[in-house]
Amino acid sequence: MRLAVINEVSARAKNTDIVSALAEHADLTVYNAGMSANGNEPELTYLQTGLMAALLLNYGACDFAVGGCGTGQGFLNSVLQYPGVVCGLMTEPLDGWLFSQINAGNCVSLALNKGYGWAGELNLKLIFRELFRDPPGAGYPPARSESQAQSRSRLNEISRAAHFGMPEILRRLDPAVVRPLKGCEVFRTLLENADQREPARQSLAYIGSL
Repeated sequence: MRLAVINEVSARAKNTDIVSALAEHADLTVYNAGMSANGNEPELTYLQTGLMAALLLNYGACDFAVGGCGTGQGFLNSVLQYPGVVCGLMTEPLDGWLFSQINAGNCVSLALNKGYGWAGELNLKLIFRELFRDPPGAGYPPARSESQAQSRSRLNEISRAAHFGMPEILRRLDPAVVRPLKGCEVFRTLLENADQREPARQSLAYIGSL
């Protein structure tokens, strides 16, 4: 599975912890697409990282996105403004397992400052272990699995009905929100090689024109 890690400015120092926590999952190909701890990427807020995650997911450039911010709430609310994203807020390992089994989503938001104290990096590892422990979507409790699957399908239909497509969304956004994405090289490379290559390139061309 292709996974994008997308850090914003308030929690960029935790980027190393996230990448390290994911390293034990040999079946994941991890792309560090946002701000790194000591990199030269442009400054990104959760407004930009939410948009970046949505673009990568909608164009098939990655299968899963890991973001967050100080509390996790900002990135969560940002990324959920876009179609095709099912995101959960992770603060403890049980969140990871239940989100995987009930919601079977494609994005998680981490609280990377609030409550991130002693053994914070260990909590991240345990969250990811539970998140990726079992095949997603089995349901919990088992008797609710069919109903939960129906709800996931209907939620996807609601998302498609309630949103514009990503190219239209980009054109409607304040250019000040979109412009910093130009300087994110890993993100741009992922879009250039996305499954929906031509639509992704068109969006990249628009971003580059700002």
